[in-house]
Amino acid sequence: MFDCLKKGDFIWQQDQQNAFQKIKEALSNSPVLALPDFTKPFILEADASGKSIGAVLMQEGRPLSFLSKSIGPKAAAMSTYDKEAMAILEAIKKWRHYLAESTLIIRTDQQSLKYLSDQRLIEGIQHKLLLKLMNYNYKIEYKKGRENKAADALSRKPQPEIMMAISTSVPLWISDVLKSYEGDTKCKELLEQLSFNPQSFPNYTLTNGIMRFKGKIFVGNQTELKQQLITTFHDSELGGHSGERATYKRLKALFHWPGMRSEIISFVKQCPTCQKNKSEHVPYPGLLQPLPIPDMAWQHVTMDFVEGLPKSESKDTILVMVDKLTKYAHFVALSHPFTVNTIVQVFLDTVFKLHGLPLAIITDRDRIFTSKLWQDLFKALGVKLKFSSAYHPQTDGQTERVNQCLENYLRCMVFQCPRKWKTRLSLAEWWYNTSFHTALKMTPFQALYGIPPPMITEGTLPDDAVTEAKDLMQAKILALQNIRENLQQAQNRMKKYADRHRTERMLNTGDMVYLKVQPYRHTTLGIHSSLKLHSKYYGPFRVLQRIGQVAYKLLLPTGCAMHPVFHVSQLKKHIGPKVVPQEGLPLTDSEGNIKMAPMAILERRLIPRNNEPVVQWLIQWVNLPPAAATWEDADFIRKIFPEFHP
Repeated sequence: MFDCLKKGDFIWQQDQQNAFQKIKEALSNSPVLALPDFTKPFILEADASGKSIGAVLMQEGRPLSFLSKSIGPKAAAMSTYDKEAMAILEAIKKWRHYLAESTLIIRTDQQSLKYLSDQRLIEGIQHKLLLKLMNYNYKIEYKKGRENKAADALSRKPQPEIMMAISTSVPLWISDVLKSYEGDTKCKELLEQLSFNPQSFPNYTLTNGIMRFKGKIFVGNQTELKQQLITTFHDSELGGHSGERATYKRLKALFHWPGMRSEIISFVKQCPTCQKNKSEHVPYPGLLQPLPIPDMAWQHVTMDFVEGLPKSESKDTILVMVDKLTKYAHFVALSHPFTVNTIVQVFLDTVFKLHGLPLAIITDRDRIFTSKLWQDLFKALGVKLKFSSAYHPQTDGQTERVNQCLENYLRCMVFQCPRKWKTRLSLAEWWYNTSFHTALKMTPFQALYGIPPPMITEGTLPDDAVTEAKDLMQAKILALQNIRENLQQAQNRMKKYADRHRTERMLNTGDMVYLKVQPYRHTTLGIHSSLKLHSKYYGPFRVLQRIGQVAYKLLLPTGCAMHPVFHVSQLKKHIGPKVVPQEGLPLTDSEGNIKMAPMAILERRLIPRNNEPVVQWLIQWVNLPPAAATWEDADFIRKIFPEFHP
């Protein structure tokens, strides 16, 4: 009826007629409002809810007047404290003609309002209420909410009754479960027994034709339905390609059939998505296979580079060359850019000049060592070139370890002035070659020359320093024999301890395997973070040949620049008959690292940096969608990818 008093047309409909009828009934029936007695105190009970306020004025427990009022969205957003204060303020405004000369007792379920006059900081609606109460003889009392029923009811906006139709849906798989019983002899027998005597099998129940085993829906022996259920609980977004145990627990909560666990284990193991994207939690694949021990010194030489050093006398790289038998090493400083001719000349001036031509050279797959000039030259000289398999630097572990020793020495010697490391390189070579080697049980110097290294602190040699040549040769032969025996013992010991944390992995020709490819190493590019969620493995690819004990040659796509021989630790055998077609290997360099290449410029922008404008391009990368595009400095892209012409 309040709507009829608002501006606009006066509309009297059934709702207004019903409200008018209720008012007539309320006035003609008890309880009847009492008349005020101004000699007695008035009691005002107020309350507020989310969208309304209510109050009742009473004397001696009999109501004199009621207040119920809705509030707007701004007031509804106020705190409960402020809304309770607003209810009292509105009630005082309405009944001020009753309260002017009488005692007023205010009851509220907001206990903190008792101390309104004692607060130091009063603002907003509280300030207005306090100013209004100063004109009255009042007292505020606390009344529990559950006892403040009249005011609470008046502050509650009635909720309209809503008729709702409840619909239920029957999953499609329910009919499939019923069909699974038809072709299963055991299920038919169970259905007959349970229909005749529900207590015949204690763990089984029958409801609406569905059998349950310990409360779980029993599924008949139908392979297609089982595979469908496992796929739903494993491959879906809610399943999340969980592991065997999690998938089993999730499916077991609703269903049961004999052999469920073993079928789930087999399904998860054969899932192509899991095989490509999940890491293996197994000991390191491939047992340790030490390289053969040479018969003579400098027959087998390992070579590697130590790069990324600060410039020292225009040098920023060290070429490390190590003898496989005696561990004797040579360190040569180089400067970028160096070519194959440079490295060949260094090799001739150090190893060849002092020790002759080796039988074999072991290196990683650096562009220098894999170049056609390097391979053709040493092939003509009769030197066999051996390369580490892709992503397996442990093949040349000897040089890697020497690099660590060299870096540690230089770090300790020149940490105060790192750009002077070249002046310490000769001393570093002497230090390394005269340090005791645990595998040799002597120094590399003694292993090579047959005598202990001379002490630099000695001023003169002893009188008997010169020995007979025959004795010297005999001592050197015995020393080489001892070296080979010590190295063999060290290898056996190393293999024994290493194999404790490894597993043997054998593959056969024709097997399908997944290949682990290393991510792009240039972390300056913003695309680096986009590779975080890329597949861990690519493939599967067919095994063409076994190379040695722990390496295999794969049939890679045509045009792939990657070397096709890989250590078994980078391979994972494909399980199951289902093979998802491979979209192709990512673009890689000759070392097998993922090589990101720009495909197009989507946008351009100008940003300030150090008070200077910098041009940036939004780069879309090869084999990646536009959503993975990243902002890169234009100058940086031109430098890293000179062949890219936008």
